[in-house]
Amino acid sequence: MPDRRRGRVRDVATIRPFRALRPPRELVEAVAAPPYDVVDTAEAAALAAGNPDSFLHVTRPEIDLADADPHSEAAYAQARTALADAVAKGALVARGPAVLVYRQEMTIRLGERAVAASQTGVVGCVSTAEYRAGVIATHEFTRPDKEDDRTRHIDTLGAHDEPVMLMYRTDQPGAAQVGAVVAEVTAGEPEYAFEADGVRHTLWEVSDAGQVTRLVEGFERIDTLYVADGHHRCAAAARVAERRAEPEAAYFPATVLAADQLTVLAYHRVVADRAGLDTPDFLAALEGAFAVEPVDQAPDPARHQLGVYTDGRWYLLTARPGVVDEQDPIARLDVAVLTERVLAPVLGITDQRTDRRITFVGGIRGTDELVRRVDQLPAGVAFALPATTTADVMDVADLGEVMPPKSTWFEPKLRSGLFVHPFA
Repeated sequence: MPDRRRGRVRDVATIRPFRALRPPRELVEAVAAPPYDVVDTAEAAALAAGNPDSFLHVTRPEIDLADADPHSEAAYAQARTALADAVAKGALVARGPAVLVYRQEMTIRLGERAVAASQTGVVGCVSTAEYRAGVIATHEFTRPDKEDDRTRHIDTLGAHDEPVMLMYRTDQPGAAQVGAVVAEVTAGEPEYAFEADGVRHTLWEVSDAGQVTRLVEGFERIDTLYVADGHHRCAAAARVAERRAEPEAAYFPATVLAADQLTVLAYHRVVADRAGLDTPDFLAALEGAFAVEPVDQAPDPARHQLGVYTDGRWYLLTARPGVVDEQDPIARLDVAVLTERVLAPVLGITDQRTDRRITFVGGIRGTDELVRRVDQLPAGVAFALPATTTADVMDVADLGEVMPPKSTWFEPKLRSGLFVHPFA
């Protein structure tokens, strides 16, 4: 397998302490908010109603404007005003350079099945130069409009207001050292411990200088960090660094986790119609690549299986021998199998990014949401996929390639407002 990591000037990851704006302990529950991209304007307004300390006033500033256009100059300026107001009234307080440890715990319910998710990562600043050099590896294309929006937002704010989520392979030489320090830190008293939206959030400041040094040195023995969540924020941070003279603008905040800490859920698809095929003809068109089996309830598909819901009934598709190229890290992804064997040849969907017939449903919503949506469509069809693994993601990134769109859904999401990285 080709390795994108060869030939780089610097082959280790840098994690550094950073100055942050953080809420005082007594206000952390009021300040902390969902990330900007998991709530729309109406949802953000409802969540922040009656709570002037909510960090949504910074990340979703349009909620405080009469013209709720999130991409207007007024909205970007309002974000800067909201951040300044939070500092002025003490909802966010400047703290000296530090490294943090952040743990999240939740129970994810997928139909009748409950999944316990717990992830603990190190919070520090990472380098935009290393992002550009590929030491921080990506696996998705960014959309220009979203990248432009985050660039304007961060640049106007004069701060990174939300962290990205990065991961690393556990077989790296420094991984055990990082894990040992995290275990020491989390045995102590946390700075924050609260619950929000069904997730338990706990944050520790690494105050011992020796522990900070060991964390930094541990990451210096890890050659690649992989973007799990936050591709647009990474790209925007790199663009902002080119615009700003402040040294801090060359770094951006990240929560960095061992890959085995992350919980990846599937990302399902709903297609508005069966491209003119009735149900028998549609199922017959699938039988060349799959064994098609009617089932009584929503299946929990394993690798190289798909759940299909249409015309009021579920089916389980199992790829026939030889259909999946196991030697190709992209072709063996089940989202790629769906694309190449169903969406393109049967339903005529060749570009999932632009085709208006297809929508995406995060695995956290469960298969009941697929049924609900398809039952509102005269000839709709849903596809329930197995989850992509973190190993799949990193293998694709190492090739310098990209995953098919909407391949991963990570839970839980990082909470915003716990640590803001100002440039000055």
